[in-house]
Amino acid sequence: MAEEHIELNQEAHADLPIIEIENLKVQYRTERAIGNALNGLTFNVAKGESVGLVGESGAGKTTTALSILNLLPQPAGKVVEGDIKFHGKSVFSMSEKELLAMRGGRVAMIFQNPLTALNPVFTVGEQIAMVLRIHRKLKRKEAMEQAAELLEMVGIPRNRVKDYPNQFSGGMRQRVGIAAGLACNPELLIADEPTTALDVTIQAQILELMKELQRQYSSSLLMITHNLGIISELCENVAVMYGGRIIEYGSVTEVFSSPQHPYTYGLLNALPSLEDRRDRLMAIPGRIAEAQNLPTGCHFHPRCENCEEQCIQELPELRDISKTRKVACYKAKGVS
Repeated sequence: MAEEHIELNQEAHADLPIIEIENLKVQYRTERAIGNALNGLTFNVAKGESVGLVGESGAGKTTTALSILNLLPQPAGKVVEGDIKFHGKSVFSMSEKELLAMRGGRVAMIFQNPLTALNPVFTVGEQIAMVLRIHRKLKRKEAMEQAAELLEMVGIPRNRVKDYPNQFSGGMRQRVGIAAGLACNPELLIADEPTTALDVTIQAQILELMKELQRQYSSSLLMITHNLGIISELCENVAVMYGGRIIEYGSVTEVFSSPQHPYTYGLLNALPSLEDRRDRLMAIPGRIAEAQNLPTGCHFHPRCENCEEQCIQELPELRDISKTRKVACYKAKGVS
């Protein structure tokens, strides 16, 4: 029944983005402090679109992913304002059955650490098959057969379907995670730092695999990372996060070639370059804004060389500077 409900909702809102995030504000509350993890987050993911969500650790990227799946840690995590809609329906108003149908079925997530994401007491085949049995209602034998085929698809021999996670390397475990994520041909694949713990050779293989599988399945992709190279490799558009907000948005080509926000410029300027043989990389001064103690006005102003009085007093809105670009900065071109 729940899956039928979502199907009907999907058809009724066929012209809408798959995911709509509107002015989302999320807090983490403990006995000692309140952390404002997301502070008016707004962006969409359209059908077939690949969006990179980039920013330093603590910017709110993982909280964004957990919010989409309505999986904020309880009781600490709390949505205090705003909404996330999946095919036009709020994920925060979905029943448990509807959420179960969405998670892993229509929206799948590849986690940062494949060792902790996989259950050590079940074989990798059983864990992939479990996704198929829940969402596709397959019998155990058929689900295991498809699990073996999925392992082959991501470059793992099918005869390893009965092996346990500890019998695989980090790169192979991440491939298992990708296979489980793609088991039900999801409309949206969320990848949260999927190559962080892998060496560069394995990283390249995983990224090439994800690129090919996205083309094959025509899934939308939300790639969460601090690595700008991964964004340029996999994504069409990029959303730059700082202090729990989007501070710049546009196509990867536009943003990377002509950044409008000083934070985006700083991130790009900190990258090593074969053409620019500097003695030292240019780091962004200061520390990232803390969720428990956000600065007044623009959250980036304590680290910004172009800071003016207005930046200290007023929080800049995310504004259009062209048909395809948005930026939250009073000094950006096209913002008056």
